[in-house]
Amino acid sequence: MIHHLVDADSDSDNEGVKDSKSLAVEMATEGPHAADMEFLVRRSMTKGYQLFSLLTPPAYTVFILARKGRAQFSINRFLRATWVGGAVGCATGGGFEYVRSANSSEVTVRNRHIRSAYDTASLRGDDHSTIGALLFAVLTPALFWRRASTINLVLGGAGIGSSIGILTHYSRTLTGDPPPPVQVPEVTIPSVE
Repeated sequence: MIHHLVDADSDSDNEGVKDSKSLAVEMATEGPHAADMEFLVRRSMTKGYQLFSLLTPPAYTVFILARKGRAQFSINRFLRATWVGGAVGCATGGGFEYVRSANSSEVTVRNRHIRSAYDTASLRGDDHSTIGALLFAVLTPALFWRRASTINLVLGGAGIGSSIGILTHYSRTLTGDPPPPVQVPEVTIPSVE
């Protein structure tokens, strides 16, 4: 049976070789582009979470106090709004970046990936945000145990901690402690023909 497959006519073999070569070239060029897109989408999801976690608590507080009054404000609803806002920001940031990267050239996406990988200010902001999220995901349930459900305490506390971490990063930068700049290397992308 194997000999039968090998003895197929030569024209179909050449077409198969051409198809496999073009498939290999497609996969070779698609792999790095897909990895760059994945990195940028994850980064934008993180930035969206941070931004919406920063904006949602004050916006929710102002909305509830102005519209419904102080009697309708509760810790449980506040924490739920915080983590839902962060989840919406995560989805929005990821979707926006996916559309942006899918409609950009491979060179543009690669350059954006390299620039963002060497952006020390952004990396430090992400570190502060993560540290704040972890701390407040533990501290918030300890402080408000009987006032909210466990899921809202943990996830809402993480959202508040993330926003406090970002504010800490910005305050450090404003007070004269900026992260050190890093020289971004020049990378050329060879064209595949």
